[in-house]
Amino acid sequence: MRAAILSVGTELLFGQTVNTNAVYLSRKLNALGIDVMYHHTVGDNPDRLAEMIETSFRDCDLVITTGGLGPTQDDMTKETVCRIMGDHLVMHDDILRSIKNRMLSYKRVMTDNNIKQAEMPSGCRIFYNDSGTAPGFALDREREEGSGKKQWIACMPGPPGEMTGMFEKSVQPWLEELAKGCLYYREVKSFGIGESDLETILLPLIDGQTDPTIATYAKNGETMIRIASKRDTREEAMEAVAGMLERVEELCGQYIYSYDGEDYAQVVGKMLMERGLSISSAESCTGGMFAAALTDVPGISAVFDRGLVTYSNRAKTEELGVSHDTLSKYGAVSRETALEMAEGVRRVSGSDIGISVTGIAGPGGGTPEKPVGLVYIGFVYGEKRECREIRRMLNDRVRNRRNAMLSMFDVIYRNV
Repeated sequence: MRAAILSVGTELLFGQTVNTNAVYLSRKLNALGIDVMYHHTVGDNPDRLAEMIETSFRDCDLVITTGGLGPTQDDMTKETVCRIMGDHLVMHDDILRSIKNRMLSYKRVMTDNNIKQAEMPSGCRIFYNDSGTAPGFALDREREEGSGKKQWIACMPGPPGEMTGMFEKSVQPWLEELAKGCLYYREVKSFGIGESDLETILLPLIDGQTDPTIATYAKNGETMIRIASKRDTREEAMEAVAGMLERVEELCGQYIYSYDGEDYAQVVGKMLMERGLSISSAESCTGGMFAAALTDVPGISAVFDRGLVTYSNRAKTEELGVSHDTLSKYGAVSRETALEMAEGVRRVSGSDIGISVTGIAGPGGGTPEKPVGLVYIGFVYGEKRECREIRRMLNDRVRNRRNAMLSMFDVIYRNV
């Protein structure tokens, strides 16, 4: 089944609202084995909306819309869909009662334009809204008269909180009935290798692939491998993906840290909690990014004691005990300083692990000897006393800091 996602709302075109709905729906539809062919965005204009729906139906069996189901005059999705699908709107008393009760719970007076939301296409399947006043619906039509082949359109409200709840409760089960076959995939995350190098390693598996399929892509300093299979049953698809995953591991397993799309902080945080190892951090160039990422992990307070941002030389000396001689002789960005920072934070916290980072994030401040992108990560655990040097040479402060933060998690993952 081929699908198009059509987002309705002038605010999306103006950039006033970020379109998270399309990303969410793409993931969900692909997981159901439905191929997403297009993303379209159209303003609150019924003629352009009608044109875009018809354009989508030329190549697709399914069109999913979000937005334009509200009570105001510019919300015209239902009326436009009825015109295209050959249907008409009728009043649904049960929906009207539901809207009235919701307004009472909000302690708001129901206005006349809210009544419009209780009008639905006469032949539709209704998707009730547990989080708002706008229900969704689905309609079908024959692709060509007498062909017996159908096309479907499903319409949901635009607010993400309403749309996601409706999709998971009502739309997804409906689509599972329509979709033939089952798509299963694993998102494998790796670090320390670029996308082009990763693809080169995996070429023996990628060349001539049919099912399962392998795709590599890069995002925010990491590389990802998507292994997918579409079979008659979920069990068959899972078995096919597992077999391909074994072959992927043989080629690049040393770079893999996650097999289920988890972030590095989640993987490392869970590992530390499972092993009961406490940790504290001292950050310079990342300014607390490591601690912020780690504290996003539920339950991490069981092992994460403290995170210190020691940005200045004075802070490194006063908070961590880094010696003036070390800073004078080697500089703040050095192997020696990073190790003393890690030792210092472990000493003052009493944690099992001390991790530190110091570097030149840029875009200024670099020298030929110490260029922008140079980072040192100190790590102290038991008898281990390690320091990793990173030279990415990127004149991009944001990317350098993120890579330094990810490298801190990588050092822990590889050494604990």
